[in-house]
Amino acid sequence: MSISESRIDMVNLHSQYMLLKEEIDSAMAQVIASSDFINGEQVKLFERALADFLSVKELIPCGNGTDALQLALMALDLKPGDEVITTAFSFVASAEVIALMGLKPVFADIDPLTFNIDPLDIERRLTKRTRVILPVHLFGQAADMSAIMQLAHKYQLYVIEDVAQALGACYNYKGETKHLGTIGHIGCTSFFPTKNLACFGDGGACYTDDPSLAERIRTLAAHGSRNRYYYDMIGLNSRLDSLQAAVLLCKLPHLNSFIENRRAVAKQYDELFADIPEMEIPGLQKGAIHSYNQYTIRVKDAKREKLMDELKRTGITSRVYYPLPLHRQKAFKDYVKAGDSLNHSDKACEEVLSLPMHESLDAKDVEFVAARVRDFFK
Repeated sequence: MSISESRIDMVNLHSQYMLLKEEIDSAMAQVIASSDFINGEQVKLFERALADFLSVKELIPCGNGTDALQLALMALDLKPGDEVITTAFSFVASAEVIALMGLKPVFADIDPLTFNIDPLDIERRLTKRTRVILPVHLFGQAADMSAIMQLAHKYQLYVIEDVAQALGACYNYKGETKHLGTIGHIGCTSFFPTKNLACFGDGGACYTDDPSLAERIRTLAAHGSRNRYYYDMIGLNSRLDSLQAAVLLCKLPHLNSFIENRRAVAKQYDELFADIPEMEIPGLQKGAIHSYNQYTIRVKDAKREKLMDELKRTGITSRVYYPLPLHRQKAFKDYVKAGDSLNHSDKACEEVLSLPMHESLDAKDVEFVAARVRDFFK
């Protein structure tokens, strides 16, 4: 079958599994044989391994990335009505957990170059009720953490980093290369199957260098209990099961190589798209080391849907992340002032398009995708 007759998907979970099949099958079989399905040895091993990988003191696995965000907010002992500033251009989870906690999500606009929250707009939206800044490291790239941490120190705010799309990405902070999620007070991540480090279902984690925050998160994730059947606080039931931990333990040693492969794909895309005036390649944040969970372009002049149709016709999958900003979603209408303008978020939703991106793409696949895009703009 020629490449033009094959399908190129956004992700290829099967190819990654086949690469590590023998190791993963053996690890899962060991868990099944032991019947140690909840809080088993594999969970403890993964917890320590990922903490070492990130160079962080404390890591608490949990049920999913959304739980991780909620647990982080719960650990800060916030009060109803306290405000959390987050991005308007993201998946819903970051704002959803704020509202579920009885807090007020305050949406800030994005930097149009990087798609990440704009620190200047954060500062414009600060009030006496602001308690937390919650940046999302979108598509695998760091937000401007130097500027965000300056604001946090100046106004005595907590910072929770949403690293669901960016585990393994780094940022040069005060002259030191640090993994995302280790700069603010708490990092939160997801192991959803499409992430760079992915399990075979749902999974997540919180991590921090603060032992008191870590103890609270660990307790909250276990129904608020430090000792079985004795409850110190209202908590959740949120845990990573042993089978998922076994899968993640197999994949973690390969995470850096997976990300390097993604960077190679992105570099090839960048070179092949450099001279197309009707589209923009992804911009880069100063100091950031991108992990490319997504490769997201901008398509100008209202041509995005036509390009998507053309790519689909030739067997290439593409996706719009995201078609409507959070401040315009019906679910958040009570949190947005009439006439509030977040122009860069609105514009991004009209123009963004994510192309196939995974570590199994080879140079011919990328050339084929790029050729179809270039043909469209001729």
